[in-house]
Parts: sequence; structure tokens; C-alpha cells
Amino acid sequence: MGYVLLSEVGTEIVIPVCGVIGILFSIVEWYIVSQVSVTADAVSNNGKNGFHDSLIEEEEGINEHSVVAKCAEIQNAISQGATSFLYTEYQYVGIFMVAFAVLIFVFLGSVEGFSTKSQPCTYSDKMCKPALATAAFSTISFVLGAVTSVISGFLGMKIATYANARTTLEARKGVGKAFITAFRSGAVMGFLLAANGLLVLYIIINVFQLYYGDDWEGLFEAITGYGLGGSSMALFGRVGGGIYTKAADVGADLVGKVERNIPEDDPRNPAVIADNVGDNVGDIAGMGSDLFGSYAESSCAALIVASISSFGINHEFSAMCCPLLISSVGILVCLITTLFATDFFQIKTVDQIEPALKNQLIISTVLMTVGIAIVTYVALPSSFTIFNFGAQKDVKNWQLFLCVAVGLWAGLVIGFVTEYYTSNAYSPVQDVADSCRTGAATNVIFGLALGYKSVIIPIFAIAISIFVSFSFAAMYGIAVAALGMLSTIATGLTIDAYGPISDNAGGIAEMAGMSHRIRERTDALDAAGNTTAAIGKGFAIGSAALVSLALFGAFVSRAEITTVDVLTPKVFIGLLVGAMLPYWFSAMTMKSVGSAALKMVEEVRRQFNTIPGLMEGTAKPDYANCVKISTDASIKEMIPPGALVMLTPLIVGTFFGVETLSGVLAGSLVSGVQIAISASNTGGAWDNAKKYIEAGASEHARSLGPKGSDSHKAAVIGDTIGDPLKDTSGPSLNILIKLMAVESLVFAPFFATHGGLLFKLF
Repeated sequence: MGYVLLSEVGTEIVIPVCGVIGILFSIVEWYIVSQVSVTADAVSNNGKNGFHDSLIEEEEGINEHSVVAKCAEIQNAISQGATSFLYTEYQYVGIFMVAFAVLIFVFLGSVEGFSTKSQPCTYSDKMCKPALATAAFSTISFVLGAVTSVISGFLGMKIATYANARTTLEARKGVGKAFITAFRSGAVMGFLLAANGLLVLYIIINVFQLYYGDDWEGLFEAITGYGLGGSSMALFGRVGGGIYTKAADVGADLVGKVERNIPEDDPRNPAVIADNVGDNVGDIAGMGSDLFGSYAESSCAALIVASISSFGINHEFSAMCCPLLISSVGILVCLITTLFATDFFQIKTVDQIEPALKNQLIISTVLMTVGIAIVTYVALPSSFTIFNFGAQKDVKNWQLFLCVAVGLWAGLVIGFVTEYYTSNAYSPVQDVADSCRTGAATNVIFGLALGYKSVIIPIFAIAISIFVSFSFAAMYGIAVAALGMLSTIATGLTIDAYGPISDNAGGIAEMAGMSHRIRERTDALDAAGNTTAAIGKGFAIGSAALVSLALFGAFVSRAEITTVDVLTPKVFIGLLVGAMLPYWFSAMTMKSVGSAALKMVEEVRRQFNTIPGLMEGTAKPDYANCVKISTDASIKEMIPPGALVMLTPLIVGTFFGVETLSGVLAGSLVSGVQIAISASNTGGAWDNAKKYIEAGASEHARSLGPKGSDSHKAAVIGDTIGDPLKDTSGPSLNILIKLMAVESLVFAPFFATHGGLLFKLF
């Protein structure tokens, strides 16, 4: 053991201060974005769009006042639709949250017969708090995690809808102005979520410690409910939002672009508002909850393993809080990184957008490597022990640095491999686009092949991360490697949110009747954001694999399983069932999107056929009915997939026991990661192949176009197939594997005590 440079008081100061800095920075960014006005009064009183500086170019024959008013009207419609959907979704989710909280309390309280007496600690000779206390505090942390996740998603949605029209209006001053607005808006969401997640977890630990005192084993066991609550809400947010957005998107594309041959986001299309609402509730609210859940789970996994290691046994607070310190430094690093995009360098041309976004990932990774080195040097003793399946493993602080760093850099590798396979700047997507010459069938074949091939390098990166981190620091090493991959979460969320914001900005430009130059600029912003969004999904899936494995290890330890032997029938049947679950889940979510999209297609066709003057632009479509169809369908269809994920660990653990459940978790992890990467990259490639043809930026692309050609129609069909893959099933699978693991960990004491009823009877 050794001396820790950072004192307990220093740790108590650093963590909340970094969280507050993150929140203050997001407020500053929001204030700057808010200076772009979307009110008609600003036009008449303050000149062009609330500013005294003149626009770079005037709109072609369009009245300035009417453009701003129209943008404000569209933004209001999108915001109202998104808010209405989330309120409806949260009503249903709230009922689930209360019911599941009761379930947690009853199951965990029954472990010791609802006893209020202290019990012997599992990993030390001391007396620990009663199981009833763990049940109560686990329930509280579950509710707090769920509420934080809901707030994260809601804030993300509100910020995005606030920024959409402002990005559109700034595009009239040039692509650089629009980029800054979209990026700053994304930063508001990124830093709010990262800082809130850190502060809430830190506060929970300190408040719970007032009761638990020296019982750190019980304290951090109760904290795991925080991760469960976060991921539970993220599952419904991702699935519900994904079904909503893809039902509207598929309906709008198939009828509008393929059948009626009108532009994307044409105001004549009845599904266009629902499509734009979907971007905010799926790609923004769902994504925010998803990455918050990943952060919460990786932190909880690291904390629970540390609590039964030398950190917890010796009550070394600074070392114990190393995961939170890593996240704290990550906020500061991301803040500096953001300034490179918004202040240190200025975007002036379209071809600078994508490099600027990718540089964010590189800069944050390099700076964070230095930050990790500092944290592990000042917060950890030179040597310590980590719990390793019944034994204590000796670890050096430099070894833990490598564990975190390997996760951080593996995330960057996964991100850039994802970019290679989904960006139309490279040959894989261009080959997919070229296959559209011979129709939709060959497009689908090439896209599927690309997705399967794109799995190879990310899996090797994850495997290397697991080997290195486990060799150095056992399951704790894997947990902090996952945290390393998520340490720059503020930058990742900023870039992810930027994509849907710029996409909606393009939609508003089209609906407001702005000039083709403005739409070209917003399309350029969207194209770069589409690629970086795929990178973000790669990060999320990679971190989910590491988080799930760390949670799996914590579950095995908590359930007191000595070995997980795949040759044992109990384990092997679980392995088979677990590997099947991602396919079952994907089938449910894909069919849900298909069913909802079918209703949307029928409604859009009905309006085109029955509303006189709709195609001529002399009559308005019924946008509200399409919004209602997406809302009703997504709320109804999100329940079965959610129930599948939430009930599986409870049923398997209760009736088949912890050994079979360990097989289920291992099987779902192994197959789920593969399917998630393949689905996300296939869908992303089809989307960008379509955009490659539409943009016509190269001689090869122009030979496949123009819009409305047979090749373009084949590309649109591929894109509509890929939409639920990349925005519903694929992203939701990483929540499936994480959620099942953390739920099993929370209920491990109950399963170990009362589980395996069928095997006990027969």
C-alpha cells in the first residue's frame, strides 16, 4: 500500500466543483445560442434576425419577416409534438417505475425475511447494515437514477427543439455560423447530462453514507440501483423514441420521395412534422438517457468492486472515488476541447465541418490520457489490492492508468472504424451506392455484407481492452476501462446531438421555403452529423460491452458463484437462450417500426389522395394526425420489448437460479454486441449511400443520380430498411445487455437465496 496525494477534503471539493463548472458552461453556451432570435419582433426592432450585422447573402425574393415567422411557427409545432410525446411516454414509464421500485424493495427485503437486525458482512469480519436497509436504499437510488435519466432525456429534447430553427436562421450568414449554433446547442445537452449524472451520484453517495457509516460494502451495493434506474428509463426512451422517429421517417420517405417524387421535408408531406419530432425524441432524448445509463452503470460497477477491495476495507475515500474523479476531469477536458470548435478555430467552408467534428474526438482523447495519468497518480496509492473472485489481486497505480487508457483509445478506434464503414467519403459506402445501379436487391445485399464486415475490428478492439484491463486489475480494470471510454461523454453527447439538430435545421429550411443555398448548407451540416452520429453509436455499443462484462463479474461475485462452467447444462442452456434474446428483441422492435410505418404510409397516401390541392401546394396537410399515429404506435409498441428485457432476469433467476442466469448474461453479451454493431453500421451505410447519390459531389455520384432516378429510388428503399436498424434495434441492443446485467446484480442477493425454484423441485 502507499500514500495518496489527494486528500479526502480535496476529493470532496474537486468532484462537485467540476460538476458545477460543467453546468455553468452549459448555461453560458445556452445563453449564446439564445441570442439568435426567432421572434418576428426581433426582425423589426433589431435588424436582421436580432443582430445589427448584415447577412452574407439575402434570401431570393423572400420577405425577411415572413421567413423568421415561418421558422418560429415550425419550431413551435415540433416542440409541442415532442413535448406531448414525452409527457405521454413518461406517464406510462412512471407507472412502471413505481411498480418496479416496489418489486425491488420486496425482493431484496425478503432476503433476510425483512429483518432489521445487522448481519455479518460478506467480504469482511465486520457487521453490516440489515438487508432491509439495502432494499430501501436500493429502491431510493433506483428512483433517483430513473428520474435523472428522464430529466436528461427531456432536457436534451427541449434544448434541441430550441436550437433547430436558430441553426436554420444562422445558415443565412454562412455555414460557419450555423455550425457554431448547432455545436453550442449540442454542448448544452452534453455538459448538462455529464455534470448532472456526476453530481447526483456524488450526492447520493454522501447522503447514503450518513446512514451506512463504515459499511461501505452495503453502501455501494445500494448504489447499484442508480444504474438500474438510469438504464430502465433509457430502454423505454430508446425503443419508444426509435419507433416514433422511424415510423414517421419511413412513411414520409416511401410515399413522399419514392411515390410522389417530392423533396425530403417538403411541407406538402403530411408526415414531415412527425419526422422532425422523431429526430428529437429518438436521437436526442433517447440517446441522452442511453449514454447517461452507460455512465451510471460503469461508475456503479467500478464502485461496487472497489468497495470490497482495499479501498473499501481501508476506507480510502479518494481512491474509492477514482471513477468519479475520472469523470470530473473528463468534464474539464471536454470543456477545453469544445473551445477548439467554437472559439480557437473558425469554420468557414463546408469541407472543414467533418474534420472539425473528428478533431473533437482526437483532441479529447489525447487530453484525457493526460488527465487519467494525473488522476491515477494523485488519487491512488502506488500499490493496492482489487477483489478478484474471492481473492485480492495486487495492482499498481500505473497498471490502472493503462486500464482506463486502453478503454479510452479503444473507443477512438471503434469510432473511426465506424466512420470508415458509414461515411460516404470512403469506398465501403460508395460501393453500396454503386450497387444501386441494379436495383434495391443488390443494394440490400451489399449493405448487409458491409455491416457484417464492420464488426471485425471493433470486436478485436474490445477483446484487447478486456484482456489488458482484466490482466492488470481484474473486473475493476474492465469497469474503469468502460469508464475511460465514457470519460469524454460530454464531447460525445455534443457531437451526437449536433447531428439531429442540423438535420432538423435542414427540414425547417425546406418547410419555410428558404433558398436552395440555405438548404445546401444545412445538408452539409447534416451529412457531417450523420457520420459522427454513427461514431457515437459505436462508442455506446463498445462501452456497453465493457460495462456489461464488469457488471457480469460483479454479479458473479455478489451471487457467490465460484466458476461459470459452460459445460454445465444449467449454464449452457442459459448461454443459448441469452444468445437468442438479441434476435428476439430485434425482431420485436423491427416489426414494431414496420407496423407503425404501415399506418403512417396509409395515412400519408390517404391525405395525398383526398385533400384537394395538396400536391399543388394550395392546401395544407393534416400534420397533427400523423404526429398522433406515431405517438400512439410508439407507446403501444414499446411495452413488449421492454417487458422482455426487464422480466427475463427476474424469471430466469427466480426459477432457474444464478448459474443459468450467468449463462443468459454471457450469451446476450456476446451476440448482442455483434448484432448491435452490424445493425447500426448497415443502417448508417444505407443512409449515407442515399445521401451520396443525392449530393452528386463527384463524377461517380452524378452518374448514379439525380434524385428520382432508379438508382436513387433503390437507395431510398435501402435507407428505409436501414432506418429501424440504425436508430431503433441497433442502439437499443446495447441497453439490453447492460440492463439485464445491472438488474441481475441488483437482485443477486435474492436470486442467490431464493432462486432456482424449478431445479429445487425437480
